[in-house]
Amino acid sequence: MSIDITSYPTLALIKTPEELRLLPKESLEKLCQELRLFLLNSVSRSSGHLASGLGAIELTVALHYVYKTPFDNLIWDVGHQAYPHKILTGRRDRIDTIRQKNGLHPFPSRSESEYDILSVGHSSTSISAGLGMAVAAEYENRDRKTVCVIGDGAITAGMAFEAMNHAGDIHKDILVILNDNEMSISENVGALNNNLAQLLSGNLYTSLREGGKKVLSNIPSSIKEFLNKTEEHLKGMVFHRTMFEELGFNYIGPINGHDVITLIQTFKNMRELKGPQFLHIMTKKGKGYEPAEKDPISWHAVPKFDPKTFSLPKNSNSPLTFSQVFGNWLCQEADNDPKLMAITPAMREGSGIVEFSKTYPKQYFDVAIAEQHAVTFAAGLAIGGYKPVVVIYSTFLQRAYDQVIHDVAIQKLPILFAIDRAGIVGADGQTHQGAFDLSFLRCIPNMIIMSPSDENECRQMLHTGYHYQDGPVAVRYPRGTGSGTTLQPLAKIPIGKGLIRHQGKKIAILNFGTLLSEAMKVAKLLNATVVDMRFVKPLDEKLILEIAQNSKLLVTLEENAIMGGAGSGVNEFLLKAHHIMPIINLGLPDHYIEQGNQTEIRAELGLNAEGIAKSINRYYAK
Repeated sequence: MSIDITSYPTLALIKTPEELRLLPKESLEKLCQELRLFLLNSVSRSSGHLASGLGAIELTVALHYVYKTPFDNLIWDVGHQAYPHKILTGRRDRIDTIRQKNGLHPFPSRSESEYDILSVGHSSTSISAGLGMAVAAEYENRDRKTVCVIGDGAITAGMAFEAMNHAGDIHKDILVILNDNEMSISENVGALNNNLAQLLSGNLYTSLREGGKKVLSNIPSSIKEFLNKTEEHLKGMVFHRTMFEELGFNYIGPINGHDVITLIQTFKNMRELKGPQFLHIMTKKGKGYEPAEKDPISWHAVPKFDPKTFSLPKNSNSPLTFSQVFGNWLCQEADNDPKLMAITPAMREGSGIVEFSKTYPKQYFDVAIAEQHAVTFAAGLAIGGYKPVVVIYSTFLQRAYDQVIHDVAIQKLPILFAIDRAGIVGADGQTHQGAFDLSFLRCIPNMIIMSPSDENECRQMLHTGYHYQDGPVAVRYPRGTGSGTTLQPLAKIPIGKGLIRHQGKKIAILNFGTLLSEAMKVAKLLNATVVDMRFVKPLDEKLILEIAQNSKLLVTLEENAIMGGAGSGVNEFLLKAHHIMPIINLGLPDHYIEQGNQTEIRAELGLNAEGIAKSINRYYAK
C-alpha cells in the first residue's frame, strides 16, 4: 500500500525539481522535515538504504533548488544517499519498490531517469566522471554546471585523488562537495563558519583573490610566498589548511549540511565561480531518526521495520550466514596463529569480522575503500613472512584485478582471498552481483579456486587455503545463510578433489558451489548422478573423465557467468581429452542481472531445481 501523500502537504506540491524551484525559500525547511519523514516511512515498508539518505535531505533539496537539473550535471557517488534525489525527481510514487524485482534501481541509473546522469554502485567514481562531463560542457559552451557529491568514505579511494589531481591541473569548472559525517571537526560548524563560507564563496572575496593573483604575478617569489602564507593563515582561523588546495581546488568550509538556507546561498555563490571548487559540508548520518543517528552502521541498509518501535527486527533462529561462518573461522584460526593478518577494504560489518577486529586489533587492517592497495598491502605482508587473509566482496575484487595478477599470482605469494557475496547477491542489483569472479580468476596461473557447497565445506576450504603455501588461494561463498549444516572440526581437504554426492544413471550434474541442494532435488526426480566438484581450479580431471565416460549427458551448474566460468573449464578439458559428448552449461547469462531477491532471480534464470530439470528435459525433447 502506497503512502498517503496528503500527510506531507509541502512535498505533495512537487514532483520534479522544476516545481521545487517555484517554492519560496521560507517553505524549504518544512519541505525537508516532510521529506525526511516520507523517506523514513517508505524505506521502513520496502527495506533499503536509510541512514545515508536521512543525512542528505537538506543537501539534496538545496542542490536541486539552485542547480538547473537535469540540464546541470548532478553526480552522486555510490548512491546510497540518493533516495531523496529519486523522490524529488519524479519517482516519489514508486520509491516503495526500490531494490525489488521490476522496481526502482537501488542506485542512480541512467536507464531510469534523465536526472541520473551517471549510473553508479561502486564508490569513488563521481569526480572522474564529473571532470569528463565538465570538459564536455566547456566544449558545448552552454553554461552547463557540474557538481559531484562524494562521502568521506568514498573520498579515501585513490581514484578520487587521481581525479582531483587531474582537475587541478586542467582547471575546469567543477564543484566537488564532500559530504562529511565522520570527521571530528564539528567545532568548525556554526554561524560564524557558515557566514564566512558564504563570504569566501562570494564575488568580493573571489575578485580580490583573483585580482591579487594578477597583481602579484610579477613580484619576487619570496614576497609572493609570504603573502600566500598570510592568506592561508587568515583562512586557517576558521578551518585547517587542506590538501585540497594543494591539488588545485578552492576549498570552502566546513559548513552545516543541515542548514538548507545556508547551503542554498553558498551554492548560488559557488555556481558562478570558475575553476575547481571544493565545498566541505558536515552532516549527521541518520539525521532526524534517533536510533539511526546513534548507530548509523546498523541503520545503513535495513529490512522492513516499524519506525515506531525504534528497533530493527531480529531473527535469532536463522542459521549462520556465510559471512558469520567466515568471521568465526577467522577468530578460531587466529587463536593458534599470531601471523594471521586480516585485511578488508572498508567492509568490516558486511564481511562478518567485527568480533575479529575487536579481539585481534593488531592483526586487523581496514584500508578504507582502496581495493588495489588492500591486495598489494597483503603482498607486502606475505613477503615479510606473515599470512594475509584478504576478505573482499566479489564485485569489489574486480577493482584490484591487476594487483591480483602482478603483485600476488606471478610471485606465488601465499595469500588467501575470502570472496564474499559471490554469485547472486539480490537487491543491490547489477553493480553488486558476484557474477564474474570465477571467470576472471580461472585464467590466472598459480591460482587455486574453491567453491563450497555449504557452510561446513566453506570452513574446511578456508582452513585448507590458509595453510596452502605454494601460491594464492580463493574461496568464494554467497551472501546470506546456507543449509544450517553441522560444522565439523577443521581439517585440510585434498587439493583438486571432488566428491560424488549421488549415484544415478545417464545424466550427471557437475555442481560448483551452493546450488548443490537444488542439484540433489533434480537427482531424485531424474535419477541423475551429482558431483560436488568443490574445486574450480584445479579441476578434478580424473573424476570428470570417469563421470563423462559413464554418462550420456553432462550438466555443469554454477552461480557465475557461463562465459569463462567453471562449466567452460569442463568443456575445455573434455575437448583437450578428445571426449566429445552433450553438455549443458547452466549459470548466469550474458547480461547484467537486475535487482530482486535471490530466490526470485534463481528461479528466473532457471537455477532452481525446477529450472535445472526443465533444461535437461528440453534437451531430451529435441
